[in-house]
Amino acid sequence: MSIDDKLTELQETLDMFEDPASRADLLIGFADRFREVPPEVATRPFSKSHQVPQCESDAYVWAMLRPDRTLALHFAVENPSGISAKALAAILDQVCSGQPVEEVLTIDPGIVEQVFRQNISMGKGMGLKSMVLAVQALAREALK
Repeated sequence: MSIDDKLTELQETLDMFEDPASRADLLIGFADRFREVPPEVATRPFSKSHQVPQCESDAYVWAMLRPDRTLALHFAVENPSGISAKALAAILDQVCSGQPVEEVLTIDPGIVEQVFRQNISMGKGMGLKSMVLAVQALAREALK
C-alpha cells in the first residue's frame, strides 16, 4: 500500500472521530502503539544529530535504508508525557516505514494539522512538524 493510500486510510479513520474526546482517545491509542528505537539502532544517550529540533518532547528519529531501497523509521521520545509526539511517531512509522525513499519525501508536514487539528499549542505543532521534516531530511540523506 502506498503512502497516499495509507494517508487516505488514516484520514478516513480520523473522520470517524469528530468529537474531541473520542479523537483524543484515538490519538492515545496511536501513542500506545509507539515502539521505542531498538538497541541495535541506537542506545542512550542518543546522538544530538538525531534529535528533532523544536520538539518539546525531546524526540529523536533514525531512518535505515533497506536493501530494497525502502526505509525503516525508528523513534525515541524521551518525555514520558509526550503523547502527541509518540502518536505522530507511531503514525509516521505506520505510513512511511517500508515505503520507497522517494515516496517518503512526499509526506506533507500538514499531516500534523490533519491529525491533531487545533488541539495542540503552536509550539507543540512546530515541534511535531519538525518531526516530519526530520523524516524527510533523513530520506533525502538516504538518496545520496
